[in-house]
Amino acid sequence: MRVTEHLERAEGPFITFEIIPPRRGGDLASLLALVEDLVRRHPPYIDITSHAAEVVYEETPTGYQKRIKRKRPGTLGVCALVQNKFNVDAVPHILCEGFTRQETEDFLIELHYLGIDNVLAIRGDSSGYQKPLEHGRSRNVHASDLIAQITEMNKGIYLEELLDASPTAFCVGAAGYPEKHFEAPNLAADVRWLKAKVDAGAEYVVTQMFFDNTHYFEFVDECRRQGIVVPIIPGIKILATKQQVTSIPRTFHCEIPPALADAMLAADDAHAADVGVAWAIEQTRELLERDVPSVHFYVMQSSRLVNRVLARLDV
Repeated sequence: MRVTEHLERAEGPFITFEIIPPRRGGDLASLLALVEDLVRRHPPYIDITSHAAEVVYEETPTGYQKRIKRKRPGTLGVCALVQNKFNVDAVPHILCEGFTRQETEDFLIELHYLGIDNVLAIRGDSSGYQKPLEHGRSRNVHASDLIAQITEMNKGIYLEELLDASPTAFCVGAAGYPEKHFEAPNLAADVRWLKAKVDAGAEYVVTQMFFDNTHYFEFVDECRRQGIVVPIIPGIKILATKQQVTSIPRTFHCEIPPALADAMLAADDAHAADVGVAWAIEQTRELLERDVPSVHFYVMQSSRLVNRVLARLDV
């Protein structure tokens, strides 16, 4: 079922999750255990991240060598597992960065064959590696370009003219940034770029993590002012360690409120997660009271903390 259909049919806000494929060569058993635990919460869908090839430096007997590889392949396989083994809709992430338009088309065709109806289209962060474009291949530069390609496939229009080509039927999501994307000069400009994604075919928006709900509410207000009427789903991350107080703002360009940062840093290591859980409970409760369409948790690899949060909420 399409994400928009889940939202339209829901009698109230629901909870969804985002997970990450195992590292190359990693054990699938831990991922299976994670998904089994999450589906007990009856999420209508689960997002699965995607990862492009990147530059890595590995130590060898002759010194460090530069190599190009994908650290986390397997998005397609995990999607098939989630949807066909657990009967939960899978939402794979589709990237501009690191993939050609031809590779994107192939991936979307495989998803279509698997009966996967939803994708989240994002530009992706720079991996330090730009794949060379050979034999007439091309790449999507912006997320709006990627969404436009998926929209064309939904009309039966492929990169090459094909006779009797079957249209796909993907529900396309886009990413939004309540504290603006770090490359945007201001929030209003960033929302204009989000509007371009919606105009290209995005049917819902899921936000980057934030820790102050004021940012989300102001972001939604600005989106509505600029004519974005699609559902805007808040994304929540539960802080687990004191190190995340500095690493998350550096990586994701979002603010940790002073009260949360001070409490995390004042806690001993064994109880820092308790602070993060308590904050996420109150943050999520306020969002639910304000009738958000759903709440999306960035779980990634462990359900331990999100289970503690959801045990305290009536969802």
